[in-house]
Amino acid sequence: MGISSSLNAGVSGLNANSNKLATISDNIANSQTNGYKRADMDFSSLTVNDSRGAYTVGGGRAYGAGGVATSAMFDIEAKGAITGTTNSTDIAIAGRGLLPVTSLASVGQTAVTQDLKLTSTGSFELNADGYLTTQSGLVLLGWPADATGEVAEFPRDTSSSLEAIHVNLSGSASRPTSNIVLSANLPATSTMSGADGDVEAMTVEYFDNLGTSQSLALSFTPSVPGTGASNAWTLDLVDQASGLSAGSYELTFSAGAGNAGNLLSVGQLSAGSAPPSTSYDDATGVLTLELADQTITMQIGSTDPAGSHYLTQLSTVFSTSGVTKDGNAAGTFTGLSIDEKGYLSANYSTGFSRVIYQVPVADVPNMNGLRVLDNQSFAVSPQSGAVFLYDAGSGPAGSIEGFALEQSTTDTAQELTQLIQTQRAYSSNAKIIQTVDEMLQETTNLKR
Repeated sequence: MGISSSLNAGVSGLNANSNKLATISDNIANSQTNGYKRADMDFSSLTVNDSRGAYTVGGGRAYGAGGVATSAMFDIEAKGAITGTTNSTDIAIAGRGLLPVTSLASVGQTAVTQDLKLTSTGSFELNADGYLTTQSGLVLLGWPADATGEVAEFPRDTSSSLEAIHVNLSGSASRPTSNIVLSANLPATSTMSGADGDVEAMTVEYFDNLGTSQSLALSFTPSVPGTGASNAWTLDLVDQASGLSAGSYELTFSAGAGNAGNLLSVGQLSAGSAPPSTSYDDATGVLTLELADQTITMQIGSTDPAGSHYLTQLSTVFSTSGVTKDGNAAGTFTGLSIDEKGYLSANYSTGFSRVIYQVPVADVPNMNGLRVLDNQSFAVSPQSGAVFLYDAGSGPAGSIEGFALEQSTTDTAQELTQLIQTQRAYSSNAKIIQTVDEMLQETTNLKR
């Protein structure tokens, strides 16, 4: 049994080192493959007992060479170095976790039949149909946002709510104005006795729901007293889109120490037409403009000395340089960007962005138990445990980086060292077979 078992052990050694050579070859071949996870071979011994039991008749322990068995391992949890790129939708994860993806073939299928895959990184581009995909056919998944850019709360222990990210390449979009900050200054000298009473006028642009530029005309008429200073103005608002009054207010400013130049009181003289109409909130300092199908908040400042102050009355200069607003005119789609929290935004030619998806970070209890697939992708298995979806940068999940790719975890120098070791081991096992063959030949010659 000893000679024949030695032959079997030598053959298993050749096979084991051939398998080891295969992993080394794959590792070296994929040393430049982004997202590749290094493979290795685990060796384990086999033991074969003598057919007559654990001991021979003479009392000595018998031994039969069992050889060696191998099992492939993938270090999926290992992280490669992250390098910068010039593509905004080259995506990597800085920390633990994987990106949820699917195959192009399963796009459009129901959530039950959707082919969920996971990958650590990907160079994603929009294809002709508007899907965010890699050259190998992996489509990025995410939770959709509503028209305002808000993402609802979805279940985290299932991928059924994830959708293949799709963008309307020929679409246009706009963002209506919802807030105006009226950081302007009125000249205090205009409310003093003997002033000429000139009206200060300004126009504030806003964008309606269709992305059309509209204007709100504001005129400030000073109250000129016979003596002293009134520190009072009459504000008239006109929506130039309709030509109708949006209301008028009496504004009185403080001249007291510590609060000089800030609003002291705001009295409504007219609420305007219906619509447009306005109303003022003392506590928040917000003037709310109600249009036919749009509401705009205009921050002019609170009458509370401890509140926020935007519209002031100081010095002799009328200034509107601090007026700001949100909203944008209609623009055409120009590209995508993603932030560290996984929010994917569509960018438009007029300079604004809108969140269209949130990309979660997937994690499993045993990442090395994932089933390895083609194209640096993985699938959930009984050994890996169930998938859970985290917000990027929360819990154990790493943050998402755009303009970045994760490199291969292969260390070429280490693989070349193992290549030499494997070659030596293979040669030694071949020597065993050669030696056994010579011994068997000697045994055969004994009959002659």
